[in-house]
Formats: sequence, C-alpha cells, structure tokens
Amino acid sequence: MDRTGQELVVSASAAATAGAPAGDPRPAGDPGPAGTPASDTALVAKGDYGALSTPHLSPILGRYFERSWDRGEGHTIYDSAGRGFLDFACGIATTSLGHHHPAVTQAIKDQADKLLHICNALGYLEPVGQLATMLADACPDPLDTVFFGNSGTEAVEAALKLARRVTGRPGIVAFRGAFHGRTFGAASITSSSINYRLGYEPLLPSVYLTPFPNVYRYFGDDEEAATAGAMGALRTLLGHEIPGSSVAAIIIEPIQGEGGFSPAPVAFLRELRALCDENGILLICDEIQSGIARTGKMWAFEHAGIVPDVVCVAKALANGMPIGAIVSRRELQERWGVGAHGTTFGGNPVSCAAGIAVMKTIAEQGLIANAATRGDELIAGLRGLMAADDRIGDVRGRGLMVGVELVRDRATREPDTETSEALVQACAEQGLLILNCGTHHNVIRFLPPIDATADEIARGVELFGAALQSLPRNGTSAGI
Repeated sequence: MDRTGQELVVSASAAATAGAPAGDPRPAGDPGPAGTPASDTALVAKGDYGALSTPHLSPILGRYFERSWDRGEGHTIYDSAGRGFLDFACGIATTSLGHHHPAVTQAIKDQADKLLHICNALGYLEPVGQLATMLADACPDPLDTVFFGNSGTEAVEAALKLARRVTGRPGIVAFRGAFHGRTFGAASITSSSINYRLGYEPLLPSVYLTPFPNVYRYFGDDEEAATAGAMGALRTLLGHEIPGSSVAAIIIEPIQGEGGFSPAPVAFLRELRALCDENGILLICDEIQSGIARTGKMWAFEHAGIVPDVVCVAKALANGMPIGAIVSRRELQERWGVGAHGTTFGGNPVSCAAGIAVMKTIAEQGLIANAATRGDELIAGLRGLMAADDRIGDVRGRGLMVGVELVRDRATREPDTETSEALVQACAEQGLLILNCGTHHNVIRFLPPIDATADEIARGVELFGAALQSLPRNGTSAGI
C-alpha cells in the first residue's frame, strides 16, 4: 500500500472511532451500519466499492465481476487491491485507446476548464462542429451529415425515427440475434437475449425479425449457403408479411456483437444493399461496437465495399466519454425536419473534445492498419489454441473484434455455456480481462485496444490458453 492509502486507512479508523456516540456498544473502530459516513469512509479505504454501492445502487444491472475497480493506465486496468489486468474488454469496445490516454485526457481537461455544457440547441460550439467534420470525413460519400446523441441506443433510436419520418413507411426489419440497445425502439429490434424483451410488450409495432447469416452456427461454415439462406428468408418476409414498399429501413450489425461476434458474409451485405435499392428501403448499419477502426477498417461495412444510408456510432468514438451519433447524407436529415428530433446533452463539448483526440490519434498513429495486423496475429494465435483444444469450435472475426466459440462437441456444435462462463473468471485469475457473449453465452469476445502491440497480443493469447487449460472438461468431446 502506498502512503496515500495508509493515510486513508488511518483517517477512516479515526473517523469511525470519533463518530461513535457515548455509550455505543460497538467495538472500538467499528464504523457502524452500512450507509453511514463513517462506514462509507472505511469501505472506501478498504477498496470495497461493492459493499459501498449495494445498499442503494439498483440490483438490475448484470455484472461480469464483483470486483472493485480503481484506475487504469495504458492497456492495464487495476482493481482496488492494486492488481493489474491486461484489458482486452475495453469497457465493451469503448476504451479502444486504453486508459488515461495522454491526448484524450488532456483534451478532456482543456475543454472542462473552458466549458462543460451548453445545449447545442442554443447555438454552435467549436469541438462539436470539428468532430462532426472529422466523423463525416471518415465516412464514404455521400455520408456527410452528423447528429450527436449520448449513447449507442440513442443513435439507434434516432436512426429509426429518421427512417420512418423520411420514408413515410412504418416497417422496420432487423436480424435475429442482434443487439441494438435497451430503450423501447432499440429493444424492439433486439433479440440477442429474450431477457431484453421479456415483460416489455407491447414493443414497437411494425417490426419484423429475419434470420442473420450466422455462418458457423446455422450454415456449416458455408458462406454461400448462409447468404442464400438468409436472403431467401428475407425475400420471403417481404413477399408474405410486409411488402418492400412498406419497409422504412433494414438495420444490421455488419458483425453481430452481443449475438456472438459473427461477421455477415461480404456477399450477403452486397445483396442486402441491392435489395434495399430495389425497394427504396434505407439501409442502416449499426457500427456501435464494430466501428472506429476496430475491424481493421474504419467501418466494418467497408469490408463489403458497400455504403449504407445511415451509420450508427458510439462506444469508442470518445474513448469512454458518453457520446453517440448517426451519420447520413444531408438530404435525409434535411427531409427529417427542424425540431423533429433533439437532445439536451448530445454533442457535449467535453465528449466531443475527447472524440477529436481519438480521431486524430487514429490517423496520426496509423491505428486502422495496426488493428488489421494485430487482428491477424490474434486470430492466428487463437487458432493455434483451437488446434490443440477441441473445446474451441470456431475462431472468427475481423481486425480486433474476434470471437472464440466454445462447444461441448465439435460435430454437433452444442454450445458450452458453462465453460464460457468459467473461462471469463479463469482469465481474470490469470490477469486477463475478457468477456463473453452470444445467444447461448458461449462465445468469448476479444476486444483489445486498437493500439495494442504484438507483445500484448501474444501475452493475451498466452494467458487465455493458460486459463482454458486450467478448467476441467465438461460433457462429451468429438475430438480434433
């Protein structure tokens, strides 16, 4: 413990003793019941932020860990006991430049000293306009106009509202297994977990779900079959349930995130773009998890050489500061209409200043190329583990958005949820922070910082392999 920590403990002990009333039966040094100032001071000194939080923090939020986190530096995050973890979760693809990044931190400090907030409805701010320009420049033509919100789910809500109002059509088509957010509109097109929908009906009307081309799980690793099968199902939907002329938008994650880190085949995305053009349907790409250089391109849809009508952006754009955005061609947002949508906090100047620093860093340090190179190394390392351990059924992804699917049997591809859940914890014990996902929660997701080094990728693979080998085998195995 450092000197500051010692002083905190002494201070907490003194406060606890001083706070006990005369005749109090508590032992000396007992801070008393949780929630009292003396108790809270003592819990902070101990680094027990869970005990500090649970009396009044809502229990509704699911948590991967009960660990108390204290600080981050570079690509390492530290718990309150001072133990460091190689962070390959990045706050779920958010802190893509790591923690305490000097350029981002300085930009936040400089803007905080200047102006924390003024609603953008009152006029114009330099960091907001500058980030809008940079974001538009990072998108292919004709995507040139940005609306800022606070989060990914807000970006999705804005995109859905724009689509319905501009087209005058009611229908929204989304893909099974997708995650787009938890507000009512976003939850209506989310199906990665039934728990995100349970008890909230009726959800948004005129929403239709269609199969996603999950190459590994449903189409035997055959991209052509996946493309044909998913496109066939979509055309059947448009032929029997809602005509294309009534569909405002089709929304897709080019790589499904929460649904299992499954990339849509290039051919499928191209056919989807063509189908939307045939029917006057807006194509919305949700790049909230896959965007901002994560996949070895600025946007995951670029792997297919297509351009959507609307792009949803959030997470990594400001490296942890809250922000969301949609980008479209200007004509669409002009038709949307002044006052048709709005926000109090969206486009906060501090968040936008952080976003500017992120975009500059990506460009100056060549991080799109770095993500591609490090991603190749990560996939190669994980496939090496797969060759030696038949609990790994598949390794897939693009750039530094990589999924490892765990199975009980390679032949049947039965999901191994139990090992996946245990592996997240085992990796933490090894000093590696990763998370899982998937409709069966059996996919380990790797989201290293996009400025990770080759040594860090190798170290992450090593720690993951050690954690996997530490776990007992469950069920049957078909062998390599």
